[in-house]
Amino acid sequence: MRPSVLTFRTIKSLTESLRGYRAAGLRVGFVPTMGFLHAGHRALIVESVARCDITVVSIFVNPTQFGPNEDLDRYPRALEQDHALCRNAGVSLIFVPDAGEIYPPGFQTTIEPGPVAEPLCGAIRPGHFRGVATVVTKLFHIVQPEVAFFGQKDFQQCTVIRQLVRDLNLPVEIVTVPTVREPDGLALSSRNSYLSPVDRQRARCLSQGLLAAQAAYGQGERDSGRLIAIARAQMTEVDQLQYLELRDARTLEAAHGIVEQPAALCVAASVGATRLIDNVLLIPPPTALSDHELELVSHALDRQATASANEPRPS
Repeated sequence: MRPSVLTFRTIKSLTESLRGYRAAGLRVGFVPTMGFLHAGHRALIVESVARCDITVVSIFVNPTQFGPNEDLDRYPRALEQDHALCRNAGVSLIFVPDAGEIYPPGFQTTIEPGPVAEPLCGAIRPGHFRGVATVVTKLFHIVQPEVAFFGQKDFQQCTVIRQLVRDLNLPVEIVTVPTVREPDGLALSSRNSYLSPVDRQRARCLSQGLLAAQAAYGQGERDSGRLIAIARAQMTEVDQLQYLELRDARTLEAAHGIVEQPAALCVAASVGATRLIDNVLLIPPPTALSDHELELVSHALDRQATASANEPRPS
């Protein structure tokens, strides 16, 4: 029988509890979430539990990363189910603050990320990454983890947070965990719950396009324009393609011409009334990569090998 999970709603109570774990020399892992947890979040938690002695999960729908007319009020919430998933996955502590706990009266200070936050989602959602950077910085100071875990699906967010940690000398290791997908390829997202059955089927074209481009890259295609065209050709069922761009996987600078360095092919699109994002990595043969990039490459190559092994062979 799994031990019960301790739940905290105030910064003071959480930090007092964590003080005891640190005094015992235990390694703290942290998974920040907005709740409505699914198998993608579970993968982050499992990674933390495997690497750390204590895993803290925060559940906080951060109002400062939503813009006007976005889905703050209707963002899905299922706290009881979230607790069950955390308990079954081995989480030690859950932090569930309200907005007033994180942003008390008189709160004024924000974190303004730099150019890495400007393209892609940053261009479409002004202020979004300011809200992300601010809340993540606050949560890092509250939890003080040795390691924090984020999903590759939010690739630009991961890049923004890595830059933030470097620039502010925050003593936390950032681990990026590969995207978890449905059997038909759709990237898991809490917002998938918004999709009607018809829109759910249409949404598959996003991952189909990305994976088609990734397969072409694996077969030797290096021209950025052709790779984007291959992906775009599959994405005919979306209502609005907000962006489909190749970006340098380290810097998020636009990748033009021949793609010789690790790149991310990123997409954002509306299907019905739901905005979805996704990405795949395009990894050339052995490249000088950092540890976290090597980890992502390893996972990506494993998935490609599995897909290849499952392809029907000619008789």
